[in-house]
Amino acid sequence: MAEGAAGHAGSPRRFVPPPRAAVDPAVFDHPLFARVRAFRDLLSGDRWPTVAELDARLALRGRRLVEQDAALLADGLHYETRIAQGRIATRAASWHDLFNALVWACHPQLKHALNRRQCLHVATMPTGQRNRAQAALTQFDETGVIVCVQDDALIAAWDAHDWPMLFAPPHWQAGRITIAAVFGHALMEQALLPGRLLVGKCVVVRGDDEGACIETVARAIEQGATVTDPLQLRPLPLAGIPGWHPQQDATFHGNADYFRPLRQGRLYPPPLLPR
Repeated sequence: MAEGAAGHAGSPRRFVPPPRAAVDPAVFDHPLFARVRAFRDLLSGDRWPTVAELDARLALRGRRLVEQDAALLADGLHYETRIAQGRIATRAASWHDLFNALVWACHPQLKHALNRRQCLHVATMPTGQRNRAQAALTQFDETGVIVCVQDDALIAAWDAHDWPMLFAPPHWQAGRITIAAVFGHALMEQALLPGRLLVGKCVVVRGDDEGACIETVARAIEQGATVTDPLQLRPLPLAGIPGWHPQQDATFHGNADYFRPLRQGRLYPPPLLPR
């Protein structure tokens, strides 16, 4: 849950979410929120659930949500180390931390894998310093998306940033490429404002079973076989997915500030293969 993840094209400034009362509940109908929709009652309405209420509702196995206050932070522990000891520091009345808690409930295997890898690096790095693997793990935690792809031609199009080919509706309608999970809780927070041009940082799996793809990514992270460098993560302009943005007209993919051309020399790893 590192702070300040970007994920929005052309906007390096920290995102300020809208007040809870200003969020239209209809925003949660967007496919980006599909995995957390079972907790819609926690997302709608003027009243924030307290951290204690959220902890009781989610009942995370082996972890507790604890309110982040001065008394908690006085232990001096690193955020990830505290999680490994069973406590997830959670700010009250925070969209960011609410979505983080919901992702813990929906994808515990992924969250545990990320935490274990982070703790391995925390133990070897000087205080206040992070290596590239930690940066990659944080980016995936904040803005991660898991994508299942069955068609090699679509991988080639993504490799080349051929966005019109990648986002052609027939590929998505036929299931040749699917979103297995929007994992990043910062993406969910930013999607509270409809129409934003969000960019997911993706791990790709060759397959069509979304559950198996998610398990493959969790296992690969656990083994240190993926998300070890930020450059491994494929950018995906999420507004290009058919039906994910209201303005997908004939000129939409011409916005080069969002649908960016491939940077010279940029290479992506091949998709993971499920076992």
